[in-house]
Amino acid sequence: MNADDDSTGSPDSFHPLGDEWERELEELLEESDYDADLGMEMARDAMEVTKGELSEAEFHERYHDDVMEEFGQDDRPTEAALEELESDAGLDGSVSEALAAFGDDGAVDRREVMKKMGAGAAFLGLGAWATMDETDPSVDAAAAQDDESEDGTQWGMVLDLERCDGCLSCVQACADENQLDSGVNWMYVLDWEDPDEQLDTGRQRLIRPCQHCTDAPCEKVCPTTARHTRASDGLVLTDYDICIGCRYCQVACPYGVNYFQWNEPGVSADALDEDHIYSDRGRPVDSRAPRGVMSKCTFCPSRQDGNMGEEMVGSTACEDACPPNAIQFGDMNDPESAPQQYREDPPLQRARSMASDDDDELQEAIDIIDGEEEPAEDAEDGMTEAEARAMIDDLGGTADSTFKLLEEIGTNPNIVYVGNEPGPNAEQVGGPIQYDELSYENVEEEMVQLADERKDVTDEGTVGEYPL
Repeated sequence: MNADDDSTGSPDSFHPLGDEWERELEELLEESDYDADLGMEMARDAMEVTKGELSEAEFHERYHDDVMEEFGQDDRPTEAALEELESDAGLDGSVSEALAAFGDDGAVDRREVMKKMGAGAAFLGLGAWATMDETDPSVDAAAAQDDESEDGTQWGMVLDLERCDGCLSCVQACADENQLDSGVNWMYVLDWEDPDEQLDTGRQRLIRPCQHCTDAPCEKVCPTTARHTRASDGLVLTDYDICIGCRYCQVACPYGVNYFQWNEPGVSADALDEDHIYSDRGRPVDSRAPRGVMSKCTFCPSRQDGNMGEEMVGSTACEDACPPNAIQFGDMNDPESAPQQYREDPPLQRARSMASDDDDELQEAIDIIDGEEEPAEDAEDGMTEAEARAMIDDLGGTADSTFKLLEEIGTNPNIVYVGNEPGPNAEQVGGPIQYDELSYENVEEEMVQLADERKDVTDEGTVGEYPL
């Protein structure tokens, strides 16, 4: 589906979540102290940047004067910053030379260049960069983006929707780890059915954390760079100290994952562990947000930075809490990481999670598929490779699809789903556990109910063509 074709509302809507969602966001902006029309226009064009229809430099120049007038500052990447990077790298403006500039000498940060120039403009062959490139302009953009992401760490997840049992343990663990207020769910689990599809895997689910997009439109509209992408690991974070609460990021997010902290949070700053909330900027980016500040799923940077111990690096609270191991977190650029291994063969990884010490037959099947044990040539002599594969597929399922949400709009999300993708006729239904049944005890020994105050919104629409 083209993001411009809004199946949930007016064809004039630019937002993938539909015109109703768009109108509600505009109403929220109108209640703020900032220019609602500017926020909506910037969000619209930020999505044009991710789709490769507008360069980031052009986007900055288009809104620089308006942002300066409204906020008195504009810290977003400028065209001059890109030109400086080009000059420092000795580039002639071609995509091929831009990519070749990233050697082992560390002279140029690849992710920083892409952030300044706009990944969509570069890889879709737009503007001067394409006209001077000697390569075929029809080169596949996705392959080029994959090439761009090979260097460095990029944290991400593979979420197995067929393993998820809807227990909401991930939601509860996230709230506990980050001391979130009632109604602030950085993790959301949706149940859906599609009467027009013959699905044989039982209840369908969609787990929706922040997608930590490689090309995040929410970052492009932030006048203070409070919303930023870390060059070290690709996490999209919010610098709480410099966020002014304009909420432009909330409008520009295609996935609806942002929350605004209306009131003083239930847990005071003094009660929070400083090691748990500070990032490489030396300012808070994790745990609950202060009043008047935006927040969302962070992929637990306090863990990734080693502030909670080296043993916690490469883990998240939601992953640790998931009983059926439906969440696999790790470095998406490492083919040996847990999410990439899971993505390669979901049934095998499921079988591994089910294997026990007293299940010799299943372990034998796993060892055969792993190449650690020779299969029998004939069933009479033992387990053949075909039998091993059949046992694993029968136990672990045979998920035949992987997908990313709204991949076509160019955000390049770092969440990969295994399982059935919701279609245009999918309808949200109640899950086995309701949000109003969940609570946790915060660090100040108060019980916090996790009921989502936005459930009436998510009942009517969630992502893209999926009117859940």
